[in-house]
Amino acid sequence: MAYQKIIVTILVLSLAGTAGCGSTDSLDLKSPAFEHGGTIPIIHTGDGENVSPELNWSDPPEGTKSFALVCEDPDAPSGTFIHWVIYNIPGTARTLATGVSDSLELTNGIRQGHNDFKSIGYLGPYPPPGRPHRYFFILYALDTMLELDPGAARSDLEEAMKDHILAEGRLMGKYSR
Repeated sequence: MAYQKIIVTILVLSLAGTAGCGSTDSLDLKSPAFEHGGTIPIIHTGDGENVSPELNWSDPPEGTKSFALVCEDPDAPSGTFIHWVIYNIPGTARTLATGVSDSLELTNGIRQGHNDFKSIGYLGPYPPPGRPHRYFFILYALDTMLELDPGAARSDLEEAMKDHILAEGRLMGKYSR
């Protein structure tokens, strides 16, 4: 009998430990400009016109109020380098068009933050010559609109998103010079 109580207690504690943690669903994030793992076209790089690629995603989980997106290069010599921070994309959106403006605030309450070039908006791949770098576009479905001023840094975005992420999608492209 004592063993049964111990087993029940362990089960209850283990379930309580996972309550509220929730699992993060996944979003299918794609671009007509390049395949996952493929080469990012020059038009979307610092060697080209430096325009953001079109991005499309699947339907998010119920309760999604907004999306946030970060583009990062984990292969940069100085560590992960941020190329784009954009947030408060309406929860009804399923795409970002090619060539998003570099304005702090866009239509529908969309806001952009600082990238590691110390500018606003998207600045595409421009790695040093050599091996290809990987560029991850990471989309987050959130259960809230973020109370975050335009021009936020990625660290500010991460703090604001804490406990609000419902789903995540990733698209990786490569580029070398």
